[in-house]
Amino acid sequence: MILQACVEQRFDDPGEGVAVAKNSAFAEEFAFNIRTIFTNLESKIGEPSEIDQRDKYAGVCGLFVLHFHIFRTVDKKLYRALLDVCKKVPAVTLTANIIWFPDTFLVAKVPAAAKLMDKKSLQSIKAQRDTYLQQKAQTLTKDVQSYYVFVTSWMMKMEAILSKEQRSDKLSEDLSSRCNVFVQGILYAYSISTIIKTTMNMYMSMQRPMTKTSVKALCRLVELLKAVEHTFHRRSMVVADSVSHITQQLQSQALNTIGTAKKRVISDKKYSEQRLDVLSSLVMAENALNGPSTKERCLVVCLALSVGTQMKTFKDEELLALQLVLKKLDLISELRERVKLQCDCSFLYWHRAVFPIYLDDVYDNAVDAARLHYMFSALRDSVPTMLHAKHMESCDQLLESYDKEIMDVFNEHLLDKLCKEIEKDLRLSVHTHLKLDDRNPFKVGMKDLAHFFSLKPIRFFNRFIHIKAYVTHYLDKTFYNLTTVALHDWATYSEMRNLATQRYGLMMTEAHLPSQTLEQGLDVLEIMRNIHVFVSRYLYNLNNQVNFTYQFLRKKFYIFSQFMYDEHIKSRLIKDIRFFRETKDQTDQKYPFERAEKFNRGIRKLGLTPDGQSYLDQFRQLISQIGNAMGYVRMIRSGGLHCCSSAIRFVPDLEDIVNFEELVKEEGLSEETQKAASVLDSVLGDLTSNSAEGTEYFKMLVGVFAPEFRSAKNMHLRNFYMIVPPLTVNFVEHSISCKEKLNKKNKGGAAFTDDGFAMGVAYILKLLDQYLEFDSLHWFQAVREKYMKEMNAVVKEQNVQSTSQDEKLLQTMNLTQKRLDIYLQEFELLHFSLSSARIFFRADKTAAEETQEKKDKDEATKAGGSSDSSTPTEAASK
Repeated sequence: MILQACVEQRFDDPGEGVAVAKNSAFAEEFAFNIRTIFTNLESKIGEPSEIDQRDKYAGVCGLFVLHFHIFRTVDKKLYRALLDVCKKVPAVTLTANIIWFPDTFLVAKVPAAAKLMDKKSLQSIKAQRDTYLQQKAQTLTKDVQSYYVFVTSWMMKMEAILSKEQRSDKLSEDLSSRCNVFVQGILYAYSISTIIKTTMNMYMSMQRPMTKTSVKALCRLVELLKAVEHTFHRRSMVVADSVSHITQQLQSQALNTIGTAKKRVISDKKYSEQRLDVLSSLVMAENALNGPSTKERCLVVCLALSVGTQMKTFKDEELLALQLVLKKLDLISELRERVKLQCDCSFLYWHRAVFPIYLDDVYDNAVDAARLHYMFSALRDSVPTMLHAKHMESCDQLLESYDKEIMDVFNEHLLDKLCKEIEKDLRLSVHTHLKLDDRNPFKVGMKDLAHFFSLKPIRFFNRFIHIKAYVTHYLDKTFYNLTTVALHDWATYSEMRNLATQRYGLMMTEAHLPSQTLEQGLDVLEIMRNIHVFVSRYLYNLNNQVNFTYQFLRKKFYIFSQFMYDEHIKSRLIKDIRFFRETKDQTDQKYPFERAEKFNRGIRKLGLTPDGQSYLDQFRQLISQIGNAMGYVRMIRSGGLHCCSSAIRFVPDLEDIVNFEELVKEEGLSEETQKAASVLDSVLGDLTSNSAEGTEYFKMLVGVFAPEFRSAKNMHLRNFYMIVPPLTVNFVEHSISCKEKLNKKNKGGAAFTDDGFAMGVAYILKLLDQYLEFDSLHWFQAVREKYMKEMNAVVKEQNVQSTSQDEKLLQTMNLTQKRLDIYLQEFELLHFSLSSARIFFRADKTAAEETQEKKDKDEATKAGGSSDSSTPTEAASK
């Protein structure tokens, strides 16, 4: 509308004697200049050296319309030539998302000329737009690849040229190469910017859908555009210094050329008014070039040379060289403004729909995560324009709305997805034993999301988006909340934190919640207060304090001693010991399984409890409770060591810890600092002593009870090793019964493990120093031989009976074989558990060997008594 009002205004003013429409000389000069300008533009439009010809083409079309409205004449040849350019330039972006179609403009504004044109020609121009878009969609990917190579190689040239020092002997050559590189950067920026703006705006204006591939390619071009700008910005100090020297060099080259032409004019002695005008214009151009290269001076030079180039004052090659130098001077003197203008991406405000697709692409290709900085830089370009918004009460409302929209999309399409994926990866990695998902990278692919965490914070509006801190906060919050819901999962989340640090470099925060070491959710302190209830009801699986345990064991060992003192038990054991000593040569040094089985059954004759338990069942339970108490001690000790090791993991060398208080005093720091250093030394000392504490609670609990157990007044306990075989038989029967109850509807008394029995047996054998006596029975070897013999007999009978086809008999034999397998497996498991438990009590040494070892150690160190002689109370107080 503004142009329309301008061209249709009345230019003639008869009152003042101004006649424009009838001025044929002016009309001819006007048309000549339009043709000249257009000829210069047409040859460069679409070429790699194009820089602003499209914008000038829009101006030429505007001048052509103005000429028509004033003089009402049409140069049909020029009109056709202007329309032919539409094949190369289907549209021109004037600003932001405002796109201009030359053919539509010329047909609408010069209807008289349009009538003279062939309709098919006009329609073909419109069809050319659709063809242009289709071809551009197909070539965009190739264009991106080409420009990626061009821009990256240009960036390396910039870094190389600006990094090396300038040599005085090659200063002119160096400045020329810098000038060419700077100009090349502007040309790349213009070409890329033109592709992005034209393609995006044409798609939107013509209401054509864009494919995801095209969107990704255009976003890549946006990144390259901002990469050019960032390269200039990053080396702005060196660039600014170089620009002043380059402009001086270019001015010098222009002055030399003009000086040559001026001499040529002066040498001709025929001074006409026209020749004087040419000489004056050349002098004016020289004066303008002798000074800073401002816009005004450049304009004066251009106007002066319009006259100064008349009368063939310059040779053709001189004129071309001068035009090139002046063009470079124009670009270099306005380098900062040109770079800012060509790399401006404020038009993206009108194409925000591409941002989610772009973020999805970045997430899927995490290796290129650093390109996010370029896109956010492009999105920030819209802000200066928004500050001038007049359609709202305050531009702050528009800015807040834009900020919220971009951040919501960023959270949804990248941050939240990243958080969920990292959490999922940590969970699956910690729970690999559950085989929850196929994580074979050759099948499901591999995405290294750690690249996002190496990104520096992204600046957007008045905030910095730190992806690493965001994900870390999310995981800290999630792990803390989920741990508060289920405290027994603290170990799992602790492992996930460590894995996040190791795999992704995320510095997680400890939850500092009360941790529980038992998955069933039993509180440790509650167990300590009620240890007598815990060991009688809880079936322990060889896991991990001391006054409570000591008091509890005293009571249990009293009952233990009474049982072993019972006449029935004592007499049976003495009889079995005598029997084994007399027959061990005939039984290959192995205690017969039948004798142990007979003992187990015989005890039932002495009487049963109301719930059907024999005295041997109760004795087995007593030993299991003692073992559970020992297992609990081990669990608490392991937990303490784990906490100590976690607390001291930041100390590099436990053997060589410096004294911070002394170092602070040497430096003469403040009293508060000295006090802080003293506290630090105290903390480090406590951590070191706790971590290196050699208190072995098992050894201590052995040392407390062993002298009493081995004393002469407890001679009746020396027969204990002989009751172990019957006890194992009793335990195996009990264990099988508990496991069978797991498959029943009523699961009362069901269990699948009870290693407390093995722990108790191992502990008592150590107290009584009877490992060698028990080993002499070769009990588990005898058990294995017994069951293998019976199984072989069943197999042999199956082979014999297989011919008779008696199915019931074969089923019975199969059940018999299955029962023998189960019993043998249970004995084997008990053997392994007992062997493991013996390791805790140093079963490799007898009491005499340990006494000698302690004596040698005391003599070598010349110190007091070892920790073996300390009481449980003393140990607990440590």
